[in-house]
Amino acid sequence: MTTFAELGVDQDIVDVLAAKGIVDAFPIQEQTIPLGLPGQDIIGQAKTGTGKTFGFGIPVVQRLGPEPAHGVKALIVVPTRELCVQVYEDIDMLTSGRATSVVAIYGGKAYEGQIDQLKAGAQIVVGTPGRLIDLNNQRLLDLSNATEVVLDEADKMLDLGFLPDIEKIFSKVPAVRHTQLFSATMPGPIVALARRFMTNPIHIRATDPDEGLTQANIKHLVYRAHSLDKDEVIARILQSEGRGKTVVFTRTKRAAQKLSDELSDRGFNTASVHGDMSQEARERSMAAFKAGKKDVLIATDVAARGIDVDDVTHVINHTIPDDEKTYLHRAGRTGRAGKTGIAVTFVDWDDLHKWALINRALEFGQPEPVETYSSSPHLFEDLDIPAGTKGRLVTAPRTQTVATQDAAPARSSERSSDRSGDRAPRRRRRGESSTGAAAPAASAPVVPADHGSDDGNDGAGTHDGGGSQHHDGNAAPRRRRRRRGGSGAGAPAGV
Repeated sequence: MTTFAELGVDQDIVDVLAAKGIVDAFPIQEQTIPLGLPGQDIIGQAKTGTGKTFGFGIPVVQRLGPEPAHGVKALIVVPTRELCVQVYEDIDMLTSGRATSVVAIYGGKAYEGQIDQLKAGAQIVVGTPGRLIDLNNQRLLDLSNATEVVLDEADKMLDLGFLPDIEKIFSKVPAVRHTQLFSATMPGPIVALARRFMTNPIHIRATDPDEGLTQANIKHLVYRAHSLDKDEVIARILQSEGRGKTVVFTRTKRAAQKLSDELSDRGFNTASVHGDMSQEARERSMAAFKAGKKDVLIATDVAARGIDVDDVTHVINHTIPDDEKTYLHRAGRTGRAGKTGIAVTFVDWDDLHKWALINRALEFGQPEPVETYSSSPHLFEDLDIPAGTKGRLVTAPRTQTVATQDAAPARSSERSSDRSGDRAPRRRRRGESSTGAAAPAASAPVVPADHGSDDGNDGAGTHDGGGSQHHDGNAAPRRRRRRRGGSGAGAPAGV
């Protein structure tokens, strides 16, 4: 292994890395840093989790010098908010011994704080395309002096449709610049982009031809599972021997939140990251996961590029990704920094065709996933799950459904009695008995005041509430109706 000091990195940066326990360079860093320091344009290609951020970050920070002038001198463009935060943290760490200031520019956050940092003279900007263009159009972000430009995860930008935005950004930066492009895969449009906006770039692939398309330090397990049994299977996997932090990927935002709630109810310490959450909530979840306060993160693919945590031991694909590139980026959350990891993928019966394509592209040699249930013996053997493990932690509280249902009528009656006791007596309407029941229409004649009841209660003198007769025992007299418009047919004489 080669140390950063041997690569010509400034001593203050070497000291900062050493304080974090980072001394030896990874292959992609070993090959790119010596070329990036003098200003050579670079196309860096390596699998995710192999240290690309320091591969381009160290040359950028060192080339700006220990005390760069105020104003944006370097621009690092990333495709997602989560990756923006992760890259910002790494670059900010590299500059901790210098006067260089770094700012993260991305959507979902208030403009004011980002604008204030730009006005204060930040020299390095890490941002997503949309917010960068927005601030530039408002003349709040000046890129005319950004002579250091980096495109990180360029293939993801292609997938998200950001290439037109990238062209706009390149039109704002100086024509003479130092450009670096880093990506895990290198599709045709990215190669064309590099040829158009880079000057004689050197293409570096930090991969071993004998290693295969997937990382050798990740164990890949693929199961054909029933959708109704997945939660139970995942809960048992989370109790595997030696399990550390775990990332579970789902296809939809709703599935992510539902699974997070289910696993929390089973007693697991979960956090979630998906598009229905605010940016602040997503950042809190990521921070809690990185800090170890939460050890299970349920996420959609929006977070696949921004989870840079060294001690993730398991990645679980609750639903199979759409293609092999997404699979590689999901699985790449584990086995980082040379450590080992396990990637478990569930394939629904309807998604077998997707697995066939991924299997062929990545050369897994496993065309037919093993049919697996939560009680399957091979599940326990493959993942080192203790015998007898169930899908609920012993300490998890159980929902008291029966007690709640039994108590509901009592609470309802209590509320009724409370309301009746607290409410002022209701004023009775005419024709209503003292018990609150309306008198039948046939036995509710209009009676003059001098025909009042014996007890003197107003409006209660014509009916005792016990039958349809008058209070004197005789039938109530028939009520005569006056017709409008004079006497007509059937009207009494003299009316």
